[in-house]
Amino acid sequence: MAEQLISLNDFWKLRKQIPLIDARSEGEFGQSQIPGSFNLPILTNEERVKVGTLYKEKGALEATLKGFELVGPRFHQIQKEALDRFPGRQAIVYCWRGGMRSQILSWLLSMVGFEIFRLKGGYKTYRTYTFEKVRETYPLLVLGGKTGTGKTVLLKKLKESGEQVIDLEGLAHHKGSSFGSIGQLPQPSVEQFENHLAEELRTTDSSIPIWVENESRKIGRVIIPDRFYEQMINSPLLEIHKTENERIEHIAEEYGQLPESELIAAVKRLQKRLGGLRTQQAILDIQVKNHPSWISNLLVYYDKTYDFDLHRHEASKTVHMDLSGLPVGNQVQLLLNTKNKFYGIPTN
Repeated sequence: MAEQLISLNDFWKLRKQIPLIDARSEGEFGQSQIPGSFNLPILTNEERVKVGTLYKEKGALEATLKGFELVGPRFHQIQKEALDRFPGRQAIVYCWRGGMRSQILSWLLSMVGFEIFRLKGGYKTYRTYTFEKVRETYPLLVLGGKTGTGKTVLLKKLKESGEQVIDLEGLAHHKGSSFGSIGQLPQPSVEQFENHLAEELRTTDSSIPIWVENESRKIGRVIIPDRFYEQMINSPLLEIHKTENERIEHIAEEYGQLPESELIAAVKRLQKRLGGLRTQQAILDIQVKNHPSWISNLLVYYDKTYDFDLHRHEASKTVHMDLSGLPVGNQVQLLLNTKNKFYGIPTN
């Protein structure tokens, strides 16, 4: 079958029904890709280097011939893998700029009966869109609170109630502290994080508030886009408060069952800030499973850090809310009522 060259607008319409195949090398794919893609490289990392070097030294013709020499013996393998994985014989294919690699893949798969939609401009077109999307203006509403106040739980409940919520820590695969990577998938690259964030923003209604959690500029190794972060700082902040015992109980429930070795490693990463004595005491408490003690110990550090970060927000746009002792449903309702006051929405 002949391929169809599609625009990015066409791509959005087709992507939910048709699988995506990335023709770039495994290294390029590992760095960033269109979410949901499957990697079927035309040139591997090593082959791409060889072809690129030849292109610089001898020109396009020599590089093209070398590329076919390298990939030719694998043509049948590429076709077989695609047939095994995509029995529906439809696919959207792309490479870096929508050029030779995706054209070759399109030709190979068309030869075995695939209906191919090739993305015009390739990944570069998609990436230009996501880069710009995360730097547009959005009506954000920031949920803040010290470690252990259950912000992630509340955001989940808000989403279940129909609110627009973007879980930045979920997208970053990190909970934003020395302990934040425990039990998480590997963090995406900064570029891939922006891709995922753009995908979330694309589905939101920019005329109504979007809830996000108050974060530092960095979540683990991931950096929040500059413009988006500036908007977070300048948006209304709902700062929730709970008793220390509630916070300790919440953290113990979340982290108490995690591997002891990983908890200890996380404490050791904070040693310069905690000091030797406090670090050793926290490690001993973890070893004897005295969770309230080591958590209380570390909260001294985390609370000071949070208090410092809180000053970045305008006091006039910060609302302090004491949610101590309240059932989760009541907490969510109070948050919704406060949101409605900010945006002049009548409450029932």
